[in-house]
Amino acid sequence: MDTPKMNPYVALAIGVFSVSTSAIFVKLSTAEAGVVAFYRMLFSVIIMLPIFFPRYLHELRAITNKDWFYTIIAGIFLAFHFILWFESLNYTSVASSTVLVTLQPLFAFIGTFFFFKEKFSLKAVVCAIVAVLGSIIISWGDFRISGAALYGDFLALAACALITAYLLFGQNVRQRISLITYTFLVYLISSIVLLIYVITISNDTLYPYPASDWFYFLLLAVVPTLMGHTLFNWSVKWLSTSTISMAILFEPVGAAVLAFYILGEKIMWTQIGGGLIIIISVSLFIYDDRKQKVLHQ
Repeated sequence: MDTPKMNPYVALAIGVFSVSTSAIFVKLSTAEAGVVAFYRMLFSVIIMLPIFFPRYLHELRAITNKDWFYTIIAGIFLAFHFILWFESLNYTSVASSTVLVTLQPLFAFIGTFFFFKEKFSLKAVVCAIVAVLGSIIISWGDFRISGAALYGDFLALAACALITAYLLFGQNVRQRISLITYTFLVYLISSIVLLIYVITISNDTLYPYPASDWFYFLLLAVVPTLMGHTLFNWSVKWLSTSTISMAILFEPVGAAVLAFYILGEKIMWTQIGGGLIIIISVSLFIYDDRKQKVLHQ
């Protein structure tokens, strides 16, 4: 494998900060979940068009049927991840929704073990468990035993499973397809799926919306998508899905802070304590992951 031009851990940190803004922009928008997700993906595709067509169009001929299948599945998973997660924000808080969405290690460990035969040290497993506990502590005071809140929590958890599956398929395909080509195709497929969903299933209108909504749609495309998920797509060539999923546990910390300043959501001591636990646990996990890779080189 060739040497990356950028430290993948630095790219991962930038990506995590970028995706931390996602829930904020969704909350500020007045559009329905499917519509917000569609325009997020559509604007991302439009922005990438000038980059993809001149230099990467020829790569389409070299994509195998298997990679096309995996890419299409990844695009579908990404589309419904956004639908379920954005919808969950209508029922529960940014803290609760983001925490549940980022409980990916529970799914990633299972997926990477069965599909990629990836092994983990006892230290890594302990760090993962502690980090998950930290995520739960962050929103402990925000969980409410009510029908609406539980429904929102369920949607966020389902969205978590879908984004993990999306990363698992991406880890396989990205070994053979360039970042730009894979990202463009996944976002394009996701846009098509979301458009079909909005028109045939949710029956939401695609317009008109106030100018502020269009601004948030664009921000969602630029910041959490192109600066966030694109960096995750790049990172899966150099880092395992489990490492990326662990680092994404930082997202609730950033989202909670942004929600405090922008949305006026309170930050409780449980969120502060849980955030510190996550930072320490994820740091130890990444350190152990890097050490294991060095030992096996």
